[in-house]
Amino acid sequence: MFKNLEEAQNWIENIKRFGSRLDLSRITKALEMLGNPHKEFKSIHVAGTNGKGSTANFIKNILVEAGYDVGLYTSPYVVEFNERIRINQVNISNKDLIKYTNILYNISNKLQENDPEEIITFFEVLTVIAFLYFRDKNVDYAVIEVGLGGLLDATNVIVPEISVITNISYDHMKQLGNSLESIALNKLGIVKEGVPLVTAIEDLNLFPLFFEVTANKNSRLKIINFDMVTDIDVGVKTSFKYLNNSYNLNITGHHQVKNAILAIETIRLLRLNNNLTITEDNIIEGLKNTKWPGRFEIFNNNIVIDGAHNIGGIIALKNSVRSIFKGKNIKCLFSVMKDKQHKQMIEELDNFCDELYFTEFEYKRRADAEELFFESTHYKKSYHKDYKDIFFKLMKSLRKEDILIVTGSLYFISEIRKLLVN
Repeated sequence: MFKNLEEAQNWIENIKRFGSRLDLSRITKALEMLGNPHKEFKSIHVAGTNGKGSTANFIKNILVEAGYDVGLYTSPYVVEFNERIRINQVNISNKDLIKYTNILYNISNKLQENDPEEIITFFEVLTVIAFLYFRDKNVDYAVIEVGLGGLLDATNVIVPEISVITNISYDHMKQLGNSLESIALNKLGIVKEGVPLVTAIEDLNLFPLFFEVTANKNSRLKIINFDMVTDIDVGVKTSFKYLNNSYNLNITGHHQVKNAILAIETIRLLRLNNNLTITEDNIIEGLKNTKWPGRFEIFNNNIVIDGAHNIGGIIALKNSVRSIFKGKNIKCLFSVMKDKQHKQMIEELDNFCDELYFTEFEYKRRADAEELFFESTHYKKSYHKDYKDIFFKLMKSLRKEDILIVTGSLYFISEIRKLLVN
């Protein structure tokens, strides 16, 4: 049995990432053994390629502002491991995390006794812990972020009040397919019979697929109309108008405006369907109070860290940098996982960064800095094995006209953020 957080976290992080079968059989069995805790609270399910975490946080904070106790399950973490599971503004405690990890350790052993191949996965363990915690704390709602895809994701055992899908772009293609249609179809796997879907998709070619799937599930479909957004002002903070109401965000970027509007429409539909008391002031304050570490987070007015871990994220980062730091010399430090579309990401970075620095960090799935370096066609590039050394050198050499962008994997961003905070 685990006695401290280090032991518990070490066991969780060393479980297999994927099971012998890509299905929901293991988590379904584990949940049945524990009394199906996921059926004891109301939930909102959030899928999509980018913006899931931000959208989930917006929804959670609006509900909290309205007086509800709200669980939030997201991944991965940036500041500390416990932030994956929280209620209102408080992360799960070390004590509770250890308690539930011990429960899952016993469940895992029982599953393997019946079938040696039945190894519960890393994400399944965390998902069940979140469900147990939310049940035991008697939350009013839980906002649950999909880990990967949707259809066969461990979170897809829930039947939510509302399903939410953010944008759709290329990511996790090995698991989800090589076309936007196959990726979208997998994410549409979260749509349940009679459960409404709110989405921020903008690719008109995907609309028929969304209409077809929701019609077959008798699910009401709401597609956000971003033409109704006006007066967008993206700076260190972001403001905009939507349907004649003014909103302010403490996180930056045009893409965050879209995430916020998706949250607004999700809340409005939830309010209508569940007869909730949520005022417009609750929505305004909930959005304003949302902070999300590692997502276009600015330090010292000249360092930006952003977990843009796929092509859609890099494009959003580029647009925000160009909007906020016009005329600045852009230096970029980049590290990413080897299973990502790093060649396409680097093509975008080549086109808007003035200097490119490739590095790597201690993580088995990360790409080699030298490999990334040779994928770039930039005229001013270099690679560095020691990410701490190059980061501190870049930070100390920044001039008035320089901006340092640190981007790529959220795991990499987490390591850089520790250096900045410390």
